[in-house]
Amino acid sequence: METKSENACFGGVQGVYTHASKATGTDMTFGLFLPAEARDGPVPVLWYLSGLTCTHENAMTKAGAQGWAAEQGIALVFPDTSPRGAGVADDEAFDMGQGAGFYLDATQDPWAAHFKMRSYVAEELPTLIDNNFAVDMERQAITGHSMGGHGALTLAMSLPGRFRSVSAFSPICNPSASDWGRKQLSGYLGEDDAAHAAHDASRLMAERGFDGPMLVDTGTDDQFLDLLMPETLAEAAAKRRQQSILRMQPGYDHSYFFVSSFMEDHVTFHAEALYAR
Repeated sequence: METKSENACFGGVQGVYTHASKATGTDMTFGLFLPAEARDGPVPVLWYLSGLTCTHENAMTKAGAQGWAAEQGIALVFPDTSPRGAGVADDEAFDMGQGAGFYLDATQDPWAAHFKMRSYVAEELPTLIDNNFAVDMERQAITGHSMGGHGALTLAMSLPGRFRSVSAFSPICNPSASDWGRKQLSGYLGEDDAAHAAHDASRLMAERGFDGPMLVDTGTDDQFLDLLMPETLAEAAAKRRQQSILRMQPGYDHSYFFVSSFMEDHVTFHAEALYAR
């Protein structure tokens, strides 16, 4: 692992690191914020999964999360959204290929060789961080924005016991039934509907739910609202009687202005779960 940068940040350290990934077969870069408390021992960790076209850097510099995480003594992990490089398959469209890994393990060519983002985020990167930094992997939570909100919700529901809480900003809620998902799920996974269902938050909610609290915020003026389909997740959560807060925020769009406006709420929400006995 190579340290690309480390900067003082709200009394802690915001670092950026690169390592060779076995999961993707490429070099991967991630950001990690450690609060001041990490100098004295392991701290809880909140994962932030970013959306389409983003890298590790977008949320790290735009979400305004470090200040709130520092107040709560929580580490933040900012993974990249896909493998990258000259030998990695790509697509001219922004919603497929590099920058658009959808947090799944691709099974179809040409994507299968490198696009193993579920294995990377769920297995390889946690192990790397656990072995090298003062984080407490017994106290994890997860959040994300857009495609990353989709990833946060689907990972939380498919890995029972891993995360104490889950939240999302404007998540893609029902990709197997949306124009923002059918193309990607079919391209990466083929036409098997069961494979698609395993990466669909609304269908996972209907099938199994989440074993903890959930918070979801979406803006009423989100330009992608018809593609996100938040109503499908709300209906599934209501039928399951899932412990959840699902909010439509008036006037907000899909941008990081929206994310940063409600970041304090989300970090506080996760802190309550992470520090609960």
